[in-house]
Amino acid sequence: MPDDDLPEDIVERAERLTRLAREAVDDAEADAYRAERDALLGEHDYTARVREDDASETLVLHPAEWTADGRIQVERIDDTSRAVEVSLSGPGDPDDWDAVDAHNREVASRVREAHGDVHGDNAAAFADFMGNHYARRVESATDADVTEFLTEYFPRNAWPTKKQRSVVGESVELVFEVADE
Repeated sequence: MPDDDLPEDIVERAERLTRLAREAVDDAEADAYRAERDALLGEHDYTARVREDDASETLVLHPAEWTADGRIQVERIDDTSRAVEVSLSGPGDPDDWDAVDAHNREVASRVREAHGDVHGDNAAAFADFMGNHYARRVESATDADVTEFLTEYFPRNAWPTKKQRSVVGESVELVFEVADE
């Protein structure tokens, strides 16, 4: 039987898959991301839904046993602390900045160790961008975040060398690979 608490890495992967589904170009791609997320959560007996209100959207992850016919059954909720909520709108929680920064720096360091200084410098710049601008972990970056980094932040703020500029897209891909390990 899975542990009652949903592991943090599973929460992060579910968030990333949800963001990818929201940004998908076509319905089949979005469905594939949601199916992957649902299978991942299913391994832990959890399910997901996106709660929308006037100001924001929130990914809600909760035990599957709380639902019947796709609807939450209030009488089945035994401990609300088992649910996890992740904002899909705007930046992350600035109160978590220290933990986010440490995580992002650790990912950048692993990129540097595995792939050299040029990719490591680019990964560090991406870590700065995601931490300082969005207070989020690097692996939670959306396609729009990556585009903003590549087109706006990186050329203006990272002071990249010619070599760094030539491989920055690959460097960002390496960040996601390392973060998923």
